Amino acid sequence: MGRHGFSYPEGLPGPLVALSINEVKNGLTVLVDDIAYQVVEFQHVKPGKGAAFIRVKLRNLKNGAIQEKTFRGDEKIEEAFIEERKLQYLYKTGSLYYFMDQENYEEISISEDIIAEKRKFLKDNQVVSVNIYENEVLNVSLPNFIEFKIIQTEPGIKGNTAKSGTKPATLETGAVVQVPLFINPGDVLKIDTRTGEYIERAY
Repeated sequence: MGRHGFSYPEGLPGPLVALSINEVKNGLTVLVDDIAYQVVEFQHVKPGKGAAFIRVKLRNLKNGAIQEKTFRGDEKIEEAFIEERKLQYLYKTGSLYYFMDQENYEEISISEDIIAEKRKFLKDNQVVSVNIYENEVLNVSLPNFIEFKIIQTEPGIKGNTAKSGTKPATLETGAVVQVPLFINPGDVLKIDTRTGEYIERAY
């Protein structure tokens, strides 16, 4: 059991499996220089002179950064088995966010550094997805769309439409987003958590 309270389910293979670089495919999770990445894109390159190689675009699973690496055709790469779990947000104390594992009801903490900008859209009791590698939480993912209640904004003006401008509105989490002028305090809106954009008034 690791410091985040996770362990691999019984029956899973060990955390690493060596693959031929030619077995790489999009979406595969791999370990390069002891860092977990997901393959975003790959390209087999056969130059006019010299040996063929593979150019791979990788996304760092911890910070989301994209980088490109090249591998020889005869190289091996380690596949990393990333476990995805569903956690329910409970509360925050200091710089730690506490969640409950929906399978075993264990309470775990995740640092604010890992939550990062997603904290703006983290509601009480919200269920999130986390990626875990060797009992360490790599990242936290919110649903793409979440409904939020408007706590504060200027009252809506009758007759205004979504195309006639926007105004700032404060969500129940404290995040401030731009909304159409007809929106009122107390309205519930669907927000794209990836961009912070208003999608529609839910009710």
